[in-house]
Amino acid sequence: MASPTRRGLLLILSSPSGAGKSTLARRLREWDPAIRFSVSATTRTPRPGEVDGREYHFRPEEGFRAMVAAGAMLEHAEVFGHRYGTPRAPVEAALAAGEDTLFDIDWQGGQQIRNSDLGRDAVSVFVLPPSIAELDRRLRARAQDSAAVIAGRMARARDEISHWAEYDYILVNRDLAAATAELVAIVTAERLKRDRQPGLVALVRALNAEIEERHP
Repeated sequence: MASPTRRGLLLILSSPSGAGKSTLARRLREWDPAIRFSVSATTRTPRPGEVDGREYHFRPEEGFRAMVAAGAMLEHAEVFGHRYGTPRAPVEAALAAGEDTLFDIDWQGGQQIRNSDLGRDAVSVFVLPPSIAELDRRLRARAQDSAAVIAGRMARARDEISHWAEYDYILVNRDLAAATAELVAIVTAERLKRDRQPGLVALVRALNAEIEERHP
């Protein structure tokens, strides 16, 4: 296999529920299908239409705990009474191949990834809603959760938003098209950073050698 032309990114997207991070993640992958989506493991039951291995790796509580104990989770947390986590092996394989991995996770998971041995490859983006009223409207418009669950998500939003300053970039999702364009700009700029392009040293040496050959 050829050596990767650059280091891969671990792109972390977080937000309070309903702010739009999952939609932005989907839009980003439509822009570049080569971006690998990190499929989390969870102990919650599948929602209608969800498929094991596509939306989540659905695991029983004991299986999830065994993965954590074996160090097979890059990050994990309990959210709304269920456990969520990122299997480590696929992420390490993607990085080694120079592939970007996208994480749709909460602030706890993002913090663990940034503090892990893979943290230097992480780029974190927090998505804010334009208002709490709009956040509530979006949650109700999804028609996925009961009134009690929505109330719980709204109650948790304040704590989640309080972690905004821990992130590299902040997007205010007033308009989906504009927020998508901003996210694409972030990824494009991060890919071009000097330390993510290992081939630059060889290129510059070749350029200098060519200069000396043409203009001794």
